[in-house]
Amino acid sequence: MNQGKIHVRYARALFQTGKERGVLMELHHDMTALLSLYNQSEEFSQLLSNPVINNALKIKILRESLQASLHELTLQFILLVTGNNRENELPGICRSFLDMVRADQGILPVTVTTATPLSDTHLGNISRVLGHETGKKIDLTHQVKPEILGGMVLRIEDQQYDGSIATQLKKIRTALLAK
Repeated sequence: MNQGKIHVRYARALFQTGKERGVLMELHHDMTALLSLYNQSEEFSQLLSNPVINNALKIKILRESLQASLHELTLQFILLVTGNNRENELPGICRSFLDMVRADQGILPVTVTTATPLSDTHLGNISRVLGHETGKKIDLTHQVKPEILGGMVLRIEDQQYDGSIATQLKKIRTALLAK
């Protein structure tokens, strides 16, 4: 079975259970924190992916280290995934789960990339305009990448609109070299 199907299958089971029990947003918070932990902690990511550590020990470590900070259902889910030898799939499962919650709540993930930081006012305006145009709640993430020189790159789900100066300069250069 490919990883995408595994991610969706486990995520859907957690999503449906969380929705039935009325704890969907708590699970959303937990899965966001878990994904962040995986991305920021080399020790955590190595624990999940290390085939030398047996599952009983992984379960013990996960239970002891995460029990105080996660909802009971989230912890049970993580232990189930680990018990089924799918712990290395946890980041993908988290992402699939978060996508399901966003879709259910009508939330549209948007990333704005600029060369310099934008003020909260500008970010609020972008969020408000996109919300009005799409009819959805906007989950706006702002990234700063000086290498784009100016302008902005707007990523909405899987579509990207590149209005950066760096891209415009590349287009001009390509056109000049083509002649």
